[in-house]
Amino acid sequence: MSDRDNSASLRLAVVGPTHPYKGGVASHTTELCHELAEAGHDVTLVSWRHLYPTLLYPGDQGVPGGAPDVEPFPRTVRSLSWARPDTWVRTGRRLRDVDAVIVVHVIPPVVPAHLALLRAAGVGRTSGSAVGPRSIVITHNVLPHEPRPGDRRLMQSLFSRVDSVVVHSDSQARLATELGALHVRELDLPPHLPGGDPEQHVDSSGPTRLLSLGIVRDYKGIDLLLDAMLDVPDVRLTIAGEMWGDSGRRVKELAADPRLADRVEVHSGYVPADRIASLLARHDALTLTYRSATASQNVLLARRHGLPVLASRVGTFGGQVRDGIDGLLVPPNDRDALVEALRRLSDRAYAGRLRSAVRPPDLSGPWAHYVGGIEALASAESNALLDPDPDPAALAAPEGLVQRAKDLVTATRMRRRHRLTLRPGDIPESVRASDVLALDSDALDAQATARRLGLPRCSDAVAAWVALGALAAVLRIKDDGRRSALVVDESGTGSPFARWLRALGFEPVELEVTGRRTSVEVLDVDTASLDVISRLHPGGCSADDVDHTVSQASWALRSGGLLLLTLPIGEDDPEWAVTPAGIRGVLARADDLGLVLVGDVDGDITERIRQASASARELRGLRPEGRSEGATPAYGILRLTFRRR
Repeated sequence: MSDRDNSASLRLAVVGPTHPYKGGVASHTTELCHELAEAGHDVTLVSWRHLYPTLLYPGDQGVPGGAPDVEPFPRTVRSLSWARPDTWVRTGRRLRDVDAVIVVHVIPPVVPAHLALLRAAGVGRTSGSAVGPRSIVITHNVLPHEPRPGDRRLMQSLFSRVDSVVVHSDSQARLATELGALHVRELDLPPHLPGGDPEQHVDSSGPTRLLSLGIVRDYKGIDLLLDAMLDVPDVRLTIAGEMWGDSGRRVKELAADPRLADRVEVHSGYVPADRIASLLARHDALTLTYRSATASQNVLLARRHGLPVLASRVGTFGGQVRDGIDGLLVPPNDRDALVEALRRLSDRAYAGRLRSAVRPPDLSGPWAHYVGGIEALASAESNALLDPDPDPAALAAPEGLVQRAKDLVTATRMRRRHRLTLRPGDIPESVRASDVLALDSDALDAQATARRLGLPRCSDAVAAWVALGALAAVLRIKDDGRRSALVVDESGTGSPFARWLRALGFEPVELEVTGRRTSVEVLDVDTASLDVISRLHPGGCSADDVDHTVSQASWALRSGGLLLLTLPIGEDDPEWAVTPAGIRGVLARADDLGLVLVGDVDGDITERIRQASASARELRGLRPEGRSEGATPAYGILRLTFRRR
């Protein structure tokens, strides 16, 4: 517990499946609750003791053997039953005092239960007024892969009665809008990977070993893969998963073809989490030859265990697999392309090159972004986003986004309920606007300080150190007490800065940066229109971006506006990092453009760099067994705050 009351926390009820139910949706729901609680919120997971009738889910709904795929969430209430509508109403009434109800949508037949629960909780479209808890629906699939009559009408009914809908791909966002969702937020599906740590890959001199993992259904196209294998003799395939209805029977029949003798193994049944790592370690590539897809964890799972992926270019796969580098992409339902891809994989040297290029996924950054998105939707202030008659042209125009952010600040200034009261004096003076990170212990101290202040939790200590100094600069210099500063944050998913600003009542505009493009280019803002621009990547901005960012900020910021950025410093990698000597050039260039460094009293930054460099060299000289815990050098991150004259 923090020393300070965390008034920034939200009371959240997450309604969805969890253990003992199996599958990716149950794992995601459980992990979401863990992440929201870790961020400092009061979370209750409301789940089911009886979910699907056998007609809708012919297999075993529970995890075989009872061992959970992910760590169960401690505050779980299993009060809902498919066959007992009274449980829907009673449970909903108990949720009337929460800030937001987050419903995890699974299949359309469950919509009546969700609607009854939401109605009993006092939820309705607020359209700017605060009536009951806010409502958010997380939709893994807006419509099922194999839709039934009436599905679209059920989803229209659900979307018409909730405040916000979260989806995980562009196509799902368009479909949700088409079905009447008023406010759709697209968030990348964060990793919730079963299977634990990777195991050592088991080498083989035989044919390339392919793996198909998970429930066998028609849309996954395993039958297409088996058919293509008839033309490529030098690959083997393991199919591990439950056989679903007619699709499962067809796959078994194809696998029994004499032309595939001894090349296909079928392990029918659910694959528990504790078997996944060893199964992946005994194969050379994961196959995802889907006919259609929305968002999936399987590419991330393969990357986590060092395997390349053969995937159809559907859903999110095209953005997750680097074709010809760490996997292969083929058009869906294209047998010739699939045969050619299998022939390439049958060359073990080629398959090995793909495997050597696989990089492990980021397991924490996507969750920080996802939780931040949920927080924004769940907070009372987000009512101002729900304009019932938005102007699409205004929203599409870059300058319209900036104007909308200004309007949002103005509209909510008088009625906003601050969830966290924090004054500049509450942040210790030792937290400087401009500083250099010398030791991991400094980052851990910043992380602990943030928790004492009641800020939403951040699991990355370096990111907390970066963001805390930036937050201190905004509060000390640009806050007028009404949280009206217009902030454009380009820090990305690894930074808690925007989340912390929202907890204090600011309304930052968050942008993802691609290459050298900055917010001022993307938004095409007017000269002297912004109060704060931030680029607070925990690893530091690329040295190539520095001059560009400084020059853009010199005209986009108002007089007195702040540019907050981080730089990697060091001498080991001059192509990426800025050398200590090069910092003087950055400061001189900024000064020429009218940006004055905040906190550099008589060369204090230069002296801090020298001290950090000396500390890092000293610690690098220690033998591993002599290095004390918490004293690992983190020298290399410089946080700079500039003020526009």
